[in-house]
Amino acid sequence: MEKDRYIGIMTGNSDDAIDAVLTEIGGNGMTDIYFFSVPFSRGMQKKMEYLRRKVHGKTREEIMNVSKFIEIHDEYVRQVADAINKMCKKFNIDKSKVSAIGFHGKTLDHNPPSKDKVSPYTLQIGSGQMLADLTGIPVSYDFRSAFIKAGLDAAPLVPLHNAHIAIKEGGACFYNGGNTSNFAWVVKNKDKNATEPYKALSAADAGPFNEFIDNYIRSNTQDSCDLDGKYGKKGNLNKELLQKCFDIGRDYYERGLPKSGDPQYYYRDKVFDAIKKLKVPFNDAVYTLEYFAAYIAVQGVTLTPKDVVLPSQFLLFGGGWKNPVVLKSFEDLLAGKGYVLPEHEIQFKKFLNRFNKVPTVKYSKYGKAMEARLFADLARYTIKGKPWITPESEQAGKEIFCGRFAKPNKGRKEYTDYINEACCGWQAEEKQKNLLRIKEVKGKIR
Repeated sequence: MEKDRYIGIMTGNSDDAIDAVLTEIGGNGMTDIYFFSVPFSRGMQKKMEYLRRKVHGKTREEIMNVSKFIEIHDEYVRQVADAINKMCKKFNIDKSKVSAIGFHGKTLDHNPPSKDKVSPYTLQIGSGQMLADLTGIPVSYDFRSAFIKAGLDAAPLVPLHNAHIAIKEGGACFYNGGNTSNFAWVVKNKDKNATEPYKALSAADAGPFNEFIDNYIRSNTQDSCDLDGKYGKKGNLNKELLQKCFDIGRDYYERGLPKSGDPQYYYRDKVFDAIKKLKVPFNDAVYTLEYFAAYIAVQGVTLTPKDVVLPSQFLLFGGGWKNPVVLKSFEDLLAGKGYVLPEHEIQFKKFLNRFNKVPTVKYSKYGKAMEARLFADLARYTIKGKPWITPESEQAGKEIFCGRFAKPNKGRKEYTDYINEACCGWQAEEKQKNLLRIKEVKGKIR
């Protein structure tokens, strides 16, 4: 069977690196051919943090007028293009044989229906057309807008891709440890007429994972993360701070499924202020924030509906799990050994009793490039014209065909796709477009 090649790109909220993967997809198989990663500079991290503060709740027109927005946007896309071009050169990749690049862009704001049913939106920046022009490869992008416009959360998008991976790894709770942690319960499909052997039954964002840890480390050291638990290993759990972390973000953490998260819901600055007020020693603060990442990951899955079958295997992906303090804390909590806040003791115990045995925890064989490969997979669905199915869309009875497509155009000098379609104010934009269409039709009738 013929196989197609796609390049997937991931630049997550952790702002740690540009990850690129060349994946070959055909039949029921996916094979990563090459993986390439380029670290983000501290300067780019600061620029993205600046944009996050400036664009929150702003419309397309307002964002375009933010000081240095276009400059930062163009630098970001050029860095992504440079990473792709370097990967192709290093591994002698024939660009003409790459079907498309799957490009997610950079999420700077997220206000989904689970939080705001009246005016939901999501914000990703990154011109797909510019990237296509700079690489000479077609680009599929803006994957979340169609979900938001359909009244869905648009996150997490990875469950269907997890189901594709399950063909090789079996049913499991696939758990991503990125800036925000998210999970998907994937089981064998009982529908004999189904085209997919496995399906995701329930999925959601849990809460902050690298979000607190990385930013606390960057604010207090010259390091970009707590590599190998360098600081956390020296610390101890501060139970008062753990309680405070949960209380500060309680509104989000206790929200039922499905739901999607965003750094703004976790109140990072309030958490850091609490560390100062409680006078928590640095290493203890790091350890507690790392324990909290694991704690919220477990607390999130305890919200899984009771009718969902729970495989006893947890397959991990995402760089955050490389932190030994986080991983050990997660394993302990799933084994019933870790410290649990008094208010959650019964909740955690009931959840663990749903398993016939202590769950196994291991890193997915596909974990290294999972997030980047996800967007290669999404690009394939965009090109093939297939709906991207998530547990949320399936439960809502909606088929979502997501993604836009851009072909290389070397002569282009200006771009109109800096910002995704479902950004803040998209409802007014749609209304204006409809009015213009009606006016145009009436003009033709006359």
